[in-house]
Amino acid sequence: MRRLFPVTDVTDETAAAEGAAGREWSLAELAAAYAYPEGPAPWLRGNMVSTLDGAAQHEGRSQPISCPADMRVFGVLRALADAVVVGAETVRQEGYRPARARAGFAAAREAAGQGPAPAIAVVSASLDLDFSLPLFSSPLVPTLVLTGAGAAPERVAAAEKAGARVVVAGEGAGVDPARAVYALAELGHTRLLTEGGPRLLGQLIAADVLDELCLTVSPMLTAGEAQRIAGGPSVTLPRRFTLSSMLEEDGFLFTRYRRG
Repeated sequence: MRRLFPVTDVTDETAAAEGAAGREWSLAELAAAYAYPEGPAPWLRGNMVSTLDGAAQHEGRSQPISCPADMRVFGVLRALADAVVVGAETVRQEGYRPARARAGFAAAREAAGQGPAPAIAVVSASLDLDFSLPLFSSPLVPTLVLTGAGAAPERVAAAEKAGARVVVAGEGAGVDPARAVYALAELGHTRLLTEGGPRLLGQLIAADVLDELCLTVSPMLTAGEAQRIAGGPSVTLPRRFTLSSMLEEDGFLFTRYRRG
């Protein structure tokens, strides 16, 4: 892996020493590159992958357009987070499992006051979820379910019976994205990561609560009618983000953008 941006004297010297292909970065180096900003306020970052022609998935899944380096970054971003926010449809399509504890991050998480693994926070208005899945039945830390005050009581009861913690983050049936972020912060989860899907990411963008986007640009073309990384209604005016860093490995670009 090579750092392409920001360019410094160290960047140039390292690139010259390692050659065009670079080398595999350690987990500690990746963690330093993707460290959350200091401060008590919640910080929500998104992590998505997109092909050159804008597809966020191939045949309904993101794995075919990913790569080993992307999965390393994926693991590091999870290891840095207090909670991972994910949409119900993504849970169903991607076969989500509980986040696991990683020995390489155990000391850092303990020093930061974090649990052994991030909590998974599932956003669902209907609570149409299979609560027998390991995500709910055997997580290392209890799975959170974010829903609205109008959720069906029997589905709330089913979630709680399975061991999930139900968090109300909306007045009606749906979830208010801003309220969800601050509800998680009130539980001590201020370092937040969302892995989508596109519909949820679009809702977070529309609500102006996304602080950072980590976007892997995959050197692939898929055509077809796959979703973009964010869906739903467009914002009134495009929101400007600033490039914070860019890494490269095997033709994949690992970009990091923050609010301008």
